[in-house]
Amino acid sequence: MALLELENVTAGYGHGPDILQDLSLTIEAGRSYCIIGPNGAGKSTLMRVICGLLHPRQGKVTYKGEVLNDMRTDEVLRRGISFVPQDRSLFPDMTVMENLRMGGFILSSRKDLHNRVEQVLQTFTILRERSSQRAKTLSGGEQQMLAIGRALVLNPEVIMLDEPSLGLAPKIARQIFEIVRQLKDLGMTVILVEQNARMGLESSDWGCVLDLGTNSFEGPADTVLNDPRIQELYLGKRRESRRESWK
Repeated sequence: MALLELENVTAGYGHGPDILQDLSLTIEAGRSYCIIGPNGAGKSTLMRVICGLLHPRQGKVTYKGEVLNDMRTDEVLRRGISFVPQDRSLFPDMTVMENLRMGGFILSSRKDLHNRVEQVLQTFTILRERSSQRAKTLSGGEQQMLAIGRALVLNPEVIMLDEPSLGLAPKIARQIFEIVRQLKDLGMTVILVEQNARMGLESSDWGCVLDLGTNSFEGPADTVLNDPRIQELYLGKRRESRRESWK
């Protein structure tokens, strides 16, 4: 049974064109998913629709049988879906500890908040060492760990990561992808949007290719990674020819 499902979703910004076009995608519990595709394919838009930052124009988003279409972001968050955006959205002048505590803003119990933050610090020991530093003084990799750690404070069932390796050195990026694998091993469902197709797919169970706003191709991550059409997608061929290649 699907944990999260998008059915024939069409979405865009303001009065602009449709970015997602009749997109359908099924997310199963406990799996890790890597969403790849060219710039403008709708990868980040997909995540924004799921977390409530953008509402579908058509179609339906369902989580555990409940329709999310008109929910606010905080309402989606309370149901167990966390989102780490591409820009990380940290509070730069707050300390690491303050940023982590902000991740639990919907928790009513201080004890619960303390325990959740402590769990994160046990996972990311470097954050404990940096707990009194301002977020803006951290390295890029440490800031990404902080962004992920803040999302984990609510112990989500689904965590979505938008371009977690963006701007990071290869060594640091590998560390971030190892964290992605650990999240899946902890039982979370992971949805990863990643331009680094190889590293993203190697860290995931399932791969999905978005092109022209729709789910063009999906399958086991190793199958997607080894499909010759992946190379064609990234060679920048004419948009009209790409859709034909996935049929």
